[in-house]
Amino acid sequence: MRPNLVFSGRPDIRFVLHLAGVAALASLSGCYSLGASGPNTKGVLDTAKHSATSRMAADIKIIDLTDGVVSRLDSASAPVTFSKAFGDGANSRTLIGRGDTLDISIWEAPPAALFGSVAQAQALSGGSGRASSAFSVSQASSFPEQMVDENGLIRIPFVGPVVAAGRTPTEIARAIEGRLKGKANDPQVLVRLTKNSAQDVTVVGDVVQSVRVALSPAGDRLLNVIAEAGGPKQPVNKINVQITRGGQVVSMPLESVIRVPSENIHLKSNDIVTLLYQNYSFTALGAVGRNAEIDYESTGITLVQALGRINGLRDDRADVKGVFVFRLEDPANLDPTIVQGAKMTPDGRIPVIYRVNLKDAATFFYGQRFAIKNKDVLYVSNTPLVDLLKFVNIVSGLAFTTSALSNGL
Repeated sequence: MRPNLVFSGRPDIRFVLHLAGVAALASLSGCYSLGASGPNTKGVLDTAKHSATSRMAADIKIIDLTDGVVSRLDSASAPVTFSKAFGDGANSRTLIGRGDTLDISIWEAPPAALFGSVAQAQALSGGSGRASSAFSVSQASSFPEQMVDENGLIRIPFVGPVVAAGRTPTEIARAIEGRLKGKANDPQVLVRLTKNSAQDVTVVGDVVQSVRVALSPAGDRLLNVIAEAGGPKQPVNKINVQITRGGQVVSMPLESVIRVPSENIHLKSNDIVTLLYQNYSFTALGAVGRNAEIDYESTGITLVQALGRINGLRDDRADVKGVFVFRLEDPANLDPTIVQGAKMTPDGRIPVIYRVNLKDAATFFYGQRFAIKNKDVLYVSNTPLVDLLKFVNIVSGLAFTTSALSNGL
């Protein structure tokens, strides 16, 4: 027989609301998170210890950013400059190459008999058999312009084939004079380069016009050749210059070449100059003043500069010990003890998280040398107190709501 439950009066509504509030708080206390823009500091550090969510997670290396780490990165990733790789020696000699065009003149002392004629000399001397004073100077003979053939040769009447490729105009003139001795009367030869097809450089990429630029005998510098192509189409601070010489390829920011005169080197024949538009960026997330993908110049940006561009850390949320830089690092930049046994991505990189402690004032000094790389992720976690404050705010809100409802009843 079921007992009859009879209330002597209406139930206490305040008690019911109190129980509802307690139930809500109990459910909140069991939640994993009260809402956040990413993992907290402990969660990031635990990533390297556990692989519950990702196979790669256990392979991520956590590296505390110290002065020694920054110095190693500086040394390992020091850029190769044009002046170090190629030097700055201009061509000391103008060497003739295949496809070049030469203008050749041969001078003979009177009476000219090989390229001129005795009859001409007698006519000019009044038939006396002596050269007049006007003809006492040597006589010149010019030939059609000679193009150096695929074998590197030119051909001169009464001389035959002459090797021109790899010689200077002066050396070619001496070779012709040597062949004419005993045939012409005191021959003097002048060789002049009229069209330079072999001594040139190619300029391509993000320039106004891709061209081949003939090098002058005085030598041409990098910026002169870029100007010949009309200059870059994109802003200077977004352009990298790449020089290919033989099997060596070196790249530098165009802005650095402009700022440092020693990098405006002389170019050599067959160099290839390529201007490349580079859109470098990093992503800022978490408790920072600006969550966004941030573009930066081809000359690079440091950690301190990056923090400035995102308006720094949020004073009300950020954990100054929880600043992290996520990067796929080149193994050559890391300590061998870290590389040993590390799992790499398919492109040969190692997942690394650099931990930055901004509570240490010294960090701001070596942070000015720590370079942010393209596609880095800069993440700042919430301080643990933030979750507590969120919980207190929720509790306070529920308490005031319960009190208001109970008072209304």
